[in-house]
Amino acid sequence: MKTTTQATLVAALMAGFACLSAHAQEVGKVISSTPIIQQVAVPHQICNNEQVVTEGKKSGAGAVMGAIAGGAVGHQVGGGNGRTLATMAGVLGGAVLGDRIEGSSAPEVRNVQSCSTQMTYENRTMAYNVVYEFAGKRYTVQMPQDPGPTVRLQITPVAPAPIQGGYSVPPADSAPRY
Repeated sequence: MKTTTQATLVAALMAGFACLSAHAQEVGKVISSTPIIQQVAVPHQICNNEQVVTEGKKSGAGAVMGAIAGGAVGHQVGGGNGRTLATMAGVLGGAVLGDRIEGSSAPEVRNVQSCSTQMTYENRTMAYNVVYEFAGKRYTVQMPQDPGPTVRLQITPVAPAPIQGGYSVPPADSAPRY
């Protein structure tokens, strides 16, 4: 009995493996292949160069030199509190006069780049709706690429249901009642 059970088990396993490995490579004829188009936003960076003119910066040396000279001249005038007042007036007047004498430096020209992102839209093929014919029937499938004139099919055979008692349909007395 043990040997019969083992033999039955081995036979069942071999039949199962045979069904798993029995894949047939077939080819279906492509009837139509329609691209699925989608608009996609694509960012583009746009940059412009502009020349910007800025006034040159003063060094401040004219104001300092004027303040020193004005202070020295003011210090020579008067005496006591008047001398202090004349020195302060000389410093302020000399600073203003020295700043004007220095003048402004030459204007500075710089190139400035300004960038912005602009969106453009492009039509892109996302997939293909493929109608093919195999064994006299038409099928529709969506594929990532255009398959061309034929489509390769992986066919797995299905074993027919076992016939019990010689009948392909259940006996009339075994039908469910409603």
